[in-house]
Amino acid sequence: MDTSLLSVTILLVLSIFIQSNAYGQSLKPEPVGRTRAVETNRTLHETKTRFLLFRETSRGCQIQINRLDRLQECGFNSSLPLVMIIHGWSESVQFSRSHVHLIGYSLGAHVSGFAGSSIGGTRKIGRITGLDPAGPLFEGRSPSDRLSPDDANFVDAIHTFTREYMGLSVGIKQPIGHYDFYPNGGSFQPGCHFLELYRHIAQHGFNAITQTIKCSHERSVHLFIDSLLPAGTQSTAYPCRDMDSFSQGLCLSCKKGRCNTLGYHIRQEPQSRSKRLFLVTRAESPFKVYHYSFKIHFINQREKPMETTFTMSLLGTKEKMQKIPITLDKGIASNKTYSFLITLEVDIGELIMIKFKWEGSAVWANVWNTVQTIIPWGTRPHHSGLLLKTIRVKAGETQQRMTFCSENTDDLQLRPTQEKIFVKCELKSKKSKQKIR
Repeated sequence: MDTSLLSVTILLVLSIFIQSNAYGQSLKPEPVGRTRAVETNRTLHETKTRFLLFRETSRGCQIQINRLDRLQECGFNSSLPLVMIIHGWSESVQFSRSHVHLIGYSLGAHVSGFAGSSIGGTRKIGRITGLDPAGPLFEGRSPSDRLSPDDANFVDAIHTFTREYMGLSVGIKQPIGHYDFYPNGGSFQPGCHFLELYRHIAQHGFNAITQTIKCSHERSVHLFIDSLLPAGTQSTAYPCRDMDSFSQGLCLSCKKGRCNTLGYHIRQEPQSRSKRLFLVTRAESPFKVYHYSFKIHFINQREKPMETTFTMSLLGTKEKMQKIPITLDKGIASNKTYSFLITLEVDIGELIMIKFKWEGSAVWANVWNTVQTIIPWGTRPHHSGLLLKTIRVKAGETQQRMTFCSENTDDLQLRPTQEKIFVKCELKSKKSKQKIR
């Protein structure tokens, strides 16, 4: 035997039984508060996976998570080559492949797919999760040359950095799993713009530029980690054609189980075709937001479309949100319904009241309204305002539908700088009238 091989440090990872509650941490020093929290709950998160460090003649020295001193005690030599052996399972221990969950980041997502497809026999690996699977050399390739739904019983993917540069994107755009999630459209992530470079410098120092560049790509990892938080904090995603339609509030329907949970606790239902799901997230953990679809029907009393800006204040049973800006880019045409998406970072509970304010308009409109009030031009009223009768709302997370009517039913006109209050009401539609008959 070549004696040079004896100097190779071998790290043997025995993972015959990997349980779903296995808890892994970085070997880097953690903040004091977090370390104490881990130590306090150690009995709840102890892993049964053993990490053994082998040297030339040693029988194996067990190293421990978050214990850098154990590396020194076991004689770890960073100047020597490191070989990592990941021990799998065998039929002799009756460990089912369906219990295996492979999680691959970037190129590792496709490596996980190759591992799954290379296993012979009729029984597949249970699940593969791709975290922003790599795009270059894999985009547009056949399923056998990348991660695909055929590689495991269930395959899900989170796409976070698919924006193209010179025809290439870091993350793959096309759907490659049974469920493909596109947070914030999947192209780019909030908090990762170069305008955030100063904030990254404060956090990462000289590594700030690198952190900014890989921020969106790595967001897939942080989103998955975030999904391990206690129940009730997971993010719901909704099936939609694209992010533009989703931003218009057109895709919050979860009928027939079409929605799903992003991350570890996803509902595993293999599909014959890939499902694309969209959601909005915060720029940092916890990433969950609450999605609301608003439909507002305006009657414009002017002949030409109006360019204007509104704000809404929402009052819920738990919290209230003040002055959420709303801009309708194409202006307000006469007798038309507008739909848009609003996301909230806090749970306001059940929505019970809306304050709607017309913030901006042409200056001459205010002047003209004042003149009309002072000088009676005739018996017919002249208006340059808007009529706003109802606001229809759907909460994505609860799937609750609500209708709000003007508190003052005698005056439905909305004027510049005026704030109107809308409260819950019940309107009988034509369909409901037919059912009653």
